[in-house]
Amino acid sequence: MADYLVIVESPAKAKTIERYLGKKYKVKASMGHVRDLPKSQMAVDVKDNYNPRYITIRGKGPVLKELKSAAKKAKKVFLAADPDREGEAIAWHLAHSLNIDENSECRVVFNEITKDAIKESFKHPRSINMDLVDAQQARRILDRLVGYNISPLLWKKVKKGLSAGRVQSVALKMIIDREREIEKFQPEEYWSIDGLFEKDAANFEGAFYGVDGKKTKLPSKDDVDKILTKLKDKTFIIDKVKKKERKRNPSAPFITSSLQQEAARKLNFRARKTMMVAQQLYEGIDLGKKEGGITGLITYMRTDSTRLSDTAKKDASKYITDKYGEEFLGEQKQKKNAEGAQDAHEAIRPTSAFRDPSGLKSVLSRDQYRLYKLIWDRFIASLMAPAIMDTMTVHLLQNGVEFRASGSKVKFKGFMKVYIESNDDNKKEKDKLLPDLEEGMEVKASEINPNQHFTQPPPRYTEARLVRTMEEQGIGRPSTYAPTLDTIQRRGYVSLDNKRFVPTELGGIVMDLIIEFFPEIIDVDFTVKMEGDLDSVEEGKTNWVKIIDEFYQDFEKRLEKAEQEMEKVEIRDEPAGITCEECGHEMVYKMGRYGKFLACSNFPDCRNTKPILKEIGVTCPKCKTGNVVERKSKKKRTFYGCDNYPECDFLSWDKPISRPCPKCESLLVEKKSKKGTQIQCSSCDYKEEVQE
Repeated sequence: MADYLVIVESPAKAKTIERYLGKKYKVKASMGHVRDLPKSQMAVDVKDNYNPRYITIRGKGPVLKELKSAAKKAKKVFLAADPDREGEAIAWHLAHSLNIDENSECRVVFNEITKDAIKESFKHPRSINMDLVDAQQARRILDRLVGYNISPLLWKKVKKGLSAGRVQSVALKMIIDREREIEKFQPEEYWSIDGLFEKDAANFEGAFYGVDGKKTKLPSKDDVDKILTKLKDKTFIIDKVKKKERKRNPSAPFITSSLQQEAARKLNFRARKTMMVAQQLYEGIDLGKKEGGITGLITYMRTDSTRLSDTAKKDASKYITDKYGEEFLGEQKQKKNAEGAQDAHEAIRPTSAFRDPSGLKSVLSRDQYRLYKLIWDRFIASLMAPAIMDTMTVHLLQNGVEFRASGSKVKFKGFMKVYIESNDDNKKEKDKLLPDLEEGMEVKASEINPNQHFTQPPPRYTEARLVRTMEEQGIGRPSTYAPTLDTIQRRGYVSLDNKRFVPTELGGIVMDLIIEFFPEIIDVDFTVKMEGDLDSVEEGKTNWVKIIDEFYQDFEKRLEKAEQEMEKVEIRDEPAGITCEECGHEMVYKMGRYGKFLACSNFPDCRNTKPILKEIGVTCPKCKTGNVVERKSKKKRTFYGCDNYPECDFLSWDKPISRPCPKCESLLVEKKSKKGTQIQCSSCDYKEEVQE
């Protein structure tokens, strides 16, 4: 039998660590938590300092029995769960279950699963950090008090199966507020004037700026006509030429939120998938005997710090110098963390700068390779030299009317040789060169084109946009983003349409009740303050019981008021005004997990159901009698068709809009791409950019 027992959370992690530690160590997996609050009851005694009652999680009995048996035979037990609040809590629960003294040096932590990091960590075991445990316990108890008090109330007043959580309610309110903004939005007309200019057979583009040196808006066609009447001919004078060199710095290495956002934009990964694949890369991949067997490829993926170790920077610097040359190496300055970042761990980075993604393609799955490459590219680029751009801005004048043209050229690629952040990728930045122009020169305008536009409502939240907003406002922490988004979808409060969150009617009903009776739960400032209080518990500055008590005293009063005053919301089946084609009974609107749908009132004898077709206010351009409606394909992709189908087979993947093309009177459609939204004619070459 081995002399020492090491307990981690997962079998993959256990396998990797055991190989590094040698024969004296046996590594086993607890498969996550072994104890937790029971699901069937509150299990928090509010009269006894909010004392929690933990039980062995159902199904974990055999695992715990095996761990107890192994612990009795070992000289010493080390608890090596993940290096965060949750990992510390897992270690504490294991210590209680296995009768290990929490003050003994039983806890081992490491930020990366590599041979050197593992061996070094076992030289410095420590006792369990009760401040970290208390911070996790406080969050768990706080969420339990909110969820297990408000949820039964919602079951009683609305329908069974609903829930309300602290962070999830704030995220839901953000989605609903945005939807209501969109509903209230009134589009405003505005115009632009584009010019195509010529100089010595070279063409370049410019845009109207203003009159008499002042920037001028063009809200209507009349304003455009006034500008055009000022232009006497096609000759413009170059009034100013500004040339300058601009530096563009690389982005910091990834933290949890920025990884989730970038993986969504570049790889089309959901937040949950990003964290799952990152966990695999962290716990270890079998690289084959020649490359050292099972090896952790990235550092710990739940972090809000952009800090890098000196060793990581040194290795990356050598790689950059050897591969690209000395001039591509940037200054090794520490990038500043965001306000409120904990800085407990390094940024997310590869465990070795020399482990190039291209050399690992054969041993990684497609998803693992793509995410690893993203992390590796960003890390290497963060330590490279800035890109240098030559920019040129030209002011063109005629009779006080000013157009401006700008161009840029990459003089030195720097970090852009390896990686460009997706926001920049979306712009598809290319060299946009202007001819050699000087002040006083004359140029000819070959085209002057006025364009009509309409402002668009603010966009719905994608996962990436919502994570970024939550992070900016201080809501939640790295470990909470993915489960929060997952929960509001599973509960049926929101659905995804074209990868954007849309609140369901059920979500709106629940949110209105929470706003009325528990406003502090969805108040951003309150939530941010609570996150700060929980951080102060982790830092040993505040007692967790005090924080819970301050919250619960007011919450309990609101709960009593809600029990008495909250009216029952009856979600009745509304008659749809159409008959069931299968049995002849009336169809009704029913509330489902993802909103309303059509169902036969003769249920359960007739189980006919149909989706509700959403009209978009456009007459079918093909049959001229039907209305264009929004439909879903089998793969849940949105498309648009005529409600007279199958008599009329009109179909469009792009959303038609109600006004006709100003050029040929044909159908206009919205084209969505990574660059944004553009309105195009379905027949001619008419296009207009949409200002979001």
